[in-house]
Amino acid sequence: MHGWAISQRIQQVTDDVVQIPQGSLYPALHRLERRGWIAASWSTSTNNRRAKYYRLTAAGKKNLERETSDWQILAEAVARVLKTC
Repeated sequence: MHGWAISQRIQQVTDDVVQIPQGSLYPALHRLERRGWIAASWSTSTNNRRAKYYRLTAAGKKNLERETSDWQILAEAVARVLKTC
């Protein structure tokens, strides 16, 4: 997906709870690209404009698995704390 589509998809999937401004999205995409977790290529979008499309790399998939696991551990720990309140 290209940057704008990524932003819109996140907003859609989260029922508008998470909205990522362009000023945050593009620097994050560039950091991920520098780390080798995503790769980018230029192409033409559906509205005939030039756009940079991003895809997850093999290293990015491994990192996503690690981060997902870490997030689940943290979320479960926070849930246990909230249950004690």
